[in-house]
Amino acid sequence: MAETLTQWWRGGIVYEIYPRSFKDSNGDGIGDLRGITQHLAYVADLGVDAIWITPFFKSPMADFGYDVADYRQVDPIFGTLADFDALTKEAHRLGLKVLVDYVISHTSDEHPWFVESRSSRDNPKADWYVWADRKPDGGPPNNWLSVFGGPSWLWDTRRRQYFLHNFLTQQPDLNVHNPEVQAAILGEMEFWLKRGVDGFRLDALNFSMHDRQLRDNPPSEHPETSEQPLSNPYAYQKHLFDKSQPELPEFLKRIRALLDRYGANTTSLAEIGDDAELTLKLMNQYAGQSDKIHMSYGFDFLSTTFTPAHFATTIQRYQAGAADSWPCWAFSNHDCIRHASRWTRPGQSMVAVARLAAALLLSLRGSVCLYQGEELGLPEADIRFEDLQDPAGKTFWPEYKGRDGCRTPFPWDGAAENAGFGAGTPWLPVSPVHKTMGVAQQVGDPAGVLAFYKQAISVRKSTGALLLGELDVVQATEDLLVLQRHFGNETVVCAFNFGDVTLDLDIGTGTVLLASTGSSASTVGLLGYVWLRVE
Repeated sequence: MAETLTQWWRGGIVYEIYPRSFKDSNGDGIGDLRGITQHLAYVADLGVDAIWITPFFKSPMADFGYDVADYRQVDPIFGTLADFDALTKEAHRLGLKVLVDYVISHTSDEHPWFVESRSSRDNPKADWYVWADRKPDGGPPNNWLSVFGGPSWLWDTRRRQYFLHNFLTQQPDLNVHNPEVQAAILGEMEFWLKRGVDGFRLDALNFSMHDRQLRDNPPSEHPETSEQPLSNPYAYQKHLFDKSQPELPEFLKRIRALLDRYGANTTSLAEIGDDAELTLKLMNQYAGQSDKIHMSYGFDFLSTTFTPAHFATTIQRYQAGAADSWPCWAFSNHDCIRHASRWTRPGQSMVAVARLAAALLLSLRGSVCLYQGEELGLPEADIRFEDLQDPAGKTFWPEYKGRDGCRTPFPWDGAAENAGFGAGTPWLPVSPVHKTMGVAQQVGDPAGVLAFYKQAISVRKSTGALLLGELDVVQATEDLLVLQRHFGNETVVCAFNFGDVTLDLDIGTGTVLLASTGSSASTVGLLGYVWLRVE
């Protein structure tokens, strides 16, 4: 356990920054690296351990940076390599680790690798992407579907073949089965390790390898369990062959070996998106042991379900099915509706739900990801169709409005121009509701969501049982969830009331570490919580 205590990422808190929307330093309406650097002191003051920066690499921005055209260059809209070096230096000065978002599964169609690959069938990079011949009738090789709608194959007139794209047509899939591609990926990652980054968040990791036989996916028996909305045909397949292939863990060992060469504090976080049962298997296959990715990040709590039963069963399923993995939990991110909106029912206080959710998230065993603005209790922004930027939102509107509502500019000061985001017209409109919840509006308010996050993070970091302890589900009823964390001789009981009536508790006696109004060791108030160190 002594080794565990020295690994900052175990139990650590990672703050996700979406650069386009964090802070615009030059007035062009788009956030940038200098803007992040200007506000790193704010992030450090929250008490978090690291920042995760979503892609800032050179890109045509078809998917806002997740379509990478050059892994070794900063896109000019975000700044320069010198700006990134200055950001890393300042983060380290403030005690923050720096994780960058690395996309393994695909590149932009403007990446030089793909430009060469599509030029002929016999060039040196001809097999660097997933190419397949047409069927006799001219159709694509199988029934695989893209996450963004339609077939996941696009005909290329140069090679007279189809190429695979699990996402946009501008995002061709790399052939990660190819050892040359693996070596190239490791080389791009090492470029950033040499610049001082502390690790990587690995985007859509289980999409990185496909079935070499290109077998058809069968229909899904339970499309409602998909991570995609039912308005998307992707939900109606069981994705057995277009992702999550058994050969991938061998490559992950090579990634882990590279990271280990840069010290024990270098880490990695694997995003794993599949149906609930398979995700647990993948977590064990991909993460948690000495020759695998350090942490696993699933979608279990990014749904609309907010009940004691859901949390209890998810925790217990995880403990039974992925016990060897180390989880990193998140309630919000740049791809889903903010949880303050997802989980607040009509008539409830959104602030109370935000505080309850924070207390619950920070009580879980594992590491934690916070998404920018979560600590302010921000709800999802309402975006008009005319203002939409997200290609998914444009495709599936109005049943699915896309991801823009969680990506709007960060409100530094609601009284300032563009809520303090920057002088230029923002790439997405600033939410009028967010202006009332800005940092300047909450600083100094002991009853604000921001003050609560700081308090809860401080308590978690100073309490061994909450940071590293084992977790047991003690009770889960219609409205009450009781968890127990224990580490060494320390035991902390955490109780949460999801309902609107004060509930009686029988959780022992001791020191209350954190409690909502009206909550104690004997009761927990409506939409309330209590953390009790048992004595």
